[in-house]
Amino acid sequence: MLHSGLPPLVREGDHFRGTVTVRNTSVRAMTVNVAARLSGESGRPLAVRKQPARQRVTLRAGEAREIGWDVVAPIDSHKLQWEVSARERAGVGADTLRVKQTVMAAYPVRTFQATLLQLDQPLRLDAEIPADAVRGRGGVNVVVRAKLADNLSGVVEFMSSYHYNCYEQWISQAVALRSAERWEHAMALLPDYLDRDGLLKYFASEWLEGSDVLTAYVMAVAHEAGWTVPARSRLAMFKALKGFIAGRIVRGSPVPTMDLSIRKLAAIEALSRYGEASADMLSAISIDPNLWPTSAVLDWLQILKRIDGIPERERRMLEAQQIIRSRLNFQGTTLGFSTERSDALWWLMISTDVNAARVVLALRDEPAWRADIPRLVRGALGRQQRGHWNTTVANAWGVLAMEKFGQAFEATPVSGQTVARLGAAHQMLDWQTSDAGGAVDLPWPPGRAPLTVTHEGAGKPWVTVQSRAAIPLKAALSSGFTIRRTVTAVERKRQGVWSRGDVARITLELEAQSDMSWVVVEDPIPAGASFLGTGLGRDSKVLTQGQRRTGWAWLAFEERQFDAFRAYYAFVPKGKWSLQYTLRLNNPGTFQLPATRVEAMYAPEMFGELPNDRVVVTRGQ
Repeated sequence: MLHSGLPPLVREGDHFRGTVTVRNTSVRAMTVNVAARLSGESGRPLAVRKQPARQRVTLRAGEAREIGWDVVAPIDSHKLQWEVSARERAGVGADTLRVKQTVMAAYPVRTFQATLLQLDQPLRLDAEIPADAVRGRGGVNVVVRAKLADNLSGVVEFMSSYHYNCYEQWISQAVALRSAERWEHAMALLPDYLDRDGLLKYFASEWLEGSDVLTAYVMAVAHEAGWTVPARSRLAMFKALKGFIAGRIVRGSPVPTMDLSIRKLAAIEALSRYGEASADMLSAISIDPNLWPTSAVLDWLQILKRIDGIPERERRMLEAQQIIRSRLNFQGTTLGFSTERSDALWWLMISTDVNAARVVLALRDEPAWRADIPRLVRGALGRQQRGHWNTTVANAWGVLAMEKFGQAFEATPVSGQTVARLGAAHQMLDWQTSDAGGAVDLPWPPGRAPLTVTHEGAGKPWVTVQSRAAIPLKAALSSGFTIRRTVTAVERKRQGVWSRGDVARITLELEAQSDMSWVVVEDPIPAGASFLGTGLGRDSKVLTQGQRRTGWAWLAFEERQFDAFRAYYAFVPKGKWSLQYTLRLNNPGTFQLPATRVEAMYAPEMFGELPNDRVVVTRGQ
């Protein structure tokens, strides 16, 4: 009988010992041949120097013995499949074991620069791999689409690989990726995320209260995306938002500010999309749009469009549009707002990127704005960094804005051929065989070389050029948060050396430069390590004694995955806080660790990163 001792997850370049236990369950001795075969995804041949060598082991009756092979996790393979077979040399005893390992990038290929433009003339840019990038990884990605809404590859990449997990992020990913499957999954879990009043919670923890902000966002973005919320949950959310507007349901703000009117406007706007809002809901709100942030003015404009019976409705609609126009600020091709600093309401999931997308959605059908819409779209796209907008919410609204723009403004078909060249590499896209466009990946040239993209034919395709590389972090970064990480031994076989079975305690000391809501801390763990204190079988409570947490950060949820420990905080006050967790090191090898990161999820420019050294774990024999 074979038992796996393989780590469920490894990172590219990890040197690890792949172990299995061979057990003789018979009443006689056996001599067994054990063979292992490695393959990539779907059984594809794996780019390894050689397959693991066959081993022979003699076992007494009832004896078990561990054997293993030294393996280097391959690059550019997301799965590593093991097939281990044990056969008695002279007899009928046999067993076969198949195990799949996830292979993650220690230093993932990411987009570090991106630009989007309409190819009305040949494009030429100089390109060169960053000096500190991992060689052989990344390159220049050129995506060509007939419509602007289809050419958001940077958004697709960002949202597909986004790995934090609250309910808002599931919703935003589904919308931004236009994935009906993801949406249906989120809707199936929706009842678990409603609190006693019918408001949506970020996490399903029983002790968390629902949020009027999250509830209004989900209802609004579902309507804009053309997707439905199950009737029973939808009615509960309608009732909850109405109760919040009327004051029967009270939810405080995570920051000491007068934001109640802004939140009520957002709730009324969401209800107005479904015909569930009325003019009398505005009676508790002081109407003074000149003093409101831009997000509230946009909500007010949509409310005026949809709800009858509001006094001086036409005049107020014109006034709201004029306020928005007066705040617009174009710098080159980037759209900004004169109220940009006061518009960044991160605790309400509102950023200027969100506002830029919502301006396009709110004004696209207004005759007086038709000539301005293409410029607003280019300005909203100009706000992207590394090919995407700053938050998950902004990317969801941004995709919808580009989609609605394309439906109204991009009717001219594209035909002919588009050619991309970088150094000696070149690829051609034939629009006759692919009328939606396509993408090409060009490897980095040996040195600096020109990138050219040309189009011959009708139409003006949209082109996104992304510079992609894997760059290890070499020094700590601090932009609003700082991190200090220490590792101490709880149990250790040998002083100064980590061995298999040792227990380590990780301490993260963090500091925030200002109050911030919805902050996530992510700390990677070595491949094969397991968390202690989870309450699962064979876990040890004794070894987790002494774990401490300090500070006033409000913990909402924790994740313990095979790759990392993640802690989500609903609110982090200015100042210091700390956390600890405990690991057992289960697999020998040399393991790479990505950077430890702390990030404000709705103000991602506020972050801190800390590089980590490799972890070496010996066999302990």
